[in-house]
Amino acid sequence: MTVDKKNISDQIDHVFRYEYGKLVSVLTKTFGTSNIELAEDVVQEAMLEALHKWTYNGVPDNPVGWIYKVAKYKAVNILNREKYKRAYASEVAHHLQSEWTLEPTLRHIFTDKEIADDQLRMIFTCCHPSVSTDSQVSLTLKTLCGFSIPEIAKAFLTTEENINKRLVRARKMIKAADIPFEVPTGNELEQRLSSVLETIYLLFNEGYNATSGTNLIRYELCEEAIRLAEIIASNPNVKSSNTYALLALMTLNTARFNSRMDEFDNLLDLEHQDRSQWDKELIKKGLYYLDFATEQNEVSMYHILATISAHHCTALTYESTDWEGILALYDLLIKIDKSPIVLLNRAVVLSKTGTPQKALEQLQKIKDNPAFYSYLPYYTTKAALHFQNNEVKIAIELLNAALELPVEKKRKNLIDRKIKEYSKNN
Repeated sequence: MTVDKKNISDQIDHVFRYEYGKLVSVLTKTFGTSNIELAEDVVQEAMLEALHKWTYNGVPDNPVGWIYKVAKYKAVNILNREKYKRAYASEVAHHLQSEWTLEPTLRHIFTDKEIADDQLRMIFTCCHPSVSTDSQVSLTLKTLCGFSIPEIAKAFLTTEENINKRLVRARKMIKAADIPFEVPTGNELEQRLSSVLETIYLLFNEGYNATSGTNLIRYELCEEAIRLAEIIASNPNVKSSNTYALLALMTLNTARFNSRMDEFDNLLDLEHQDRSQWDKELIKKGLYYLDFATEQNEVSMYHILATISAHHCTALTYESTDWEGILALYDLLIKIDKSPIVLLNRAVVLSKTGTPQKALEQLQKIKDNPAFYSYLPYYTTKAALHFQNNEVKIAIELLNAALELPVEKKRKNLIDRKIKEYSKNN
């Protein structure tokens, strides 16, 4: 029998990506949060066994069930070892051995609901306040999304060693704090949910505005952020207006994802995107989430940003965008978040409703903020405003300064094109 090794490898990658986080979550419930790495090891061993056996024997009829079966047996073996025996170990091992089934609709002890519940518990575990923000995101990507350390390092413009240190730190903190594998309740839930949503939003932004990595990694980061938010939204005890607002924001932004590149794989700004490439179904889904979020009479950063994105998604052309409406939303947003990035984005909108000079005057007030020293959009935005204000030389100087920043090739290409465009008018 001839085995298509490339096809098998692709199928294993697919199973790994979509089942890894589920399996790690259900096994963490078995091993405890102090042994998250052990749960990951079991899943990785099961995947390696699949790679070895499927390469020679072909892919089984139910590959997902096969992976779960192997992972289950490996978990039982570990629980039966003297080193890992606990008061509940024999009970869990017996349950795993006697209650197992390989139904295609997922296993008896690993039902869809139980898997979703365990993933929800894992989200709150990864985003516990005792874990630093950067470690929260790295741990979430590793345990819930199945990203490798090289993939995470590439997506976050850092070294594999740095990511590995973050993961080790996070696991140590979880163990030291003896964090329970559960979803908090009462007053603690609201506070912890806020932290979870912040982590998911940061994860999404790293995908949507990544300065490094391949298109695949960037898009998968966005997909995973949406998937995690949907897990929260599907649980009636946890979902909130903010969750749906964040889902709306991420979905509406993702709907424009395919139009961000031209045929030469160059990044395009909003003004030059082909709106016919926008995903109408995702826009419809995002607007549905936004309607649901606004029914709760709450206003958060996510509500405002999602409404801004909705303005862009529903405008037939760039020129017909309701800039006045968007400016009013930014005026509301700065009451909640007066960060330099929000003020920068507001300045762009201000140039659409007023003059480039008025926008530049606003930027002058925040120019000394250290957050802008290495922030590419600050340079490109300011350059565009100077160009619109007929100050071409200053605009080109700013773009050349932007090229000195650690910028990935596609963004450099966009800046180079802008310099050529501006030079023609010099």
